[in-house]
Formats: sequence, structure tokens, C-alpha cells
Amino acid sequence: MSGAFDFMSASAAEKIAHLEARLNTALVAQSVHIDDDSAAHAGHAGAASGSHYTVTIVAECFAGRARVARHRLVYDALAEEMRRGVHALAIRAYTPREFAEQFE
Repeated sequence: MSGAFDFMSASAAEKIAHLEARLNTALVAQSVHIDDDSAAHAGHAGAASGSHYTVTIVAECFAGRARVARHRLVYDALAEEMRRGVHALAIRAYTPREFAEQFE
């Protein structure tokens, strides 16, 4: 998947689908939701070089990990995309239990 997908020339929907697939595969996520925040960053330095996203991910692999470690897992899963078109990520990483307690 990594070499065949041209992130920069993909449509917004294709980019989100690609990111979701990468996170689902790498982190065995129960849930992944991605919002494209790029339009809100138009004119911002660096915005022309890539997209801005908010990622909400629910995965058991976050259990027992601090927020920084959780974010590192997400960044590691999207390492190639971070080099080739993702300029910024806002990450909300929850265990299934945390998500249920906070949102359900």
C-alpha cells in the first residue's frame, strides 16, 4: 500500500480513506474517524505543503500508555504520509473503555 498510493494527487475522500485504512491495519482500531481541517488552515505557513487532519481513534493498544506514547503510535503508523502530504495531525486517542465512559 505504501509505495502505490500517491497521497498528494489523491482526492480529499481518497486521502481520508487511505489514512483510515493505515490506522485500522497498524493499530487494530475499533474505530477511526478523520476530519479534514485543511480549509481552516488556508494561508497558514506550510498549508500548501500538505493537509491538516483531526484523528479520533479508539484502539485497545492505547491501554496503559500515556498520551505522548499513544500519539507516537499514530505518527509511526502514518510515517510515510507525514513525509508525503500530511502537514498536521490533531490526535484524540482513546481505549474502548475511555471512549465509552466519555462519549456514550
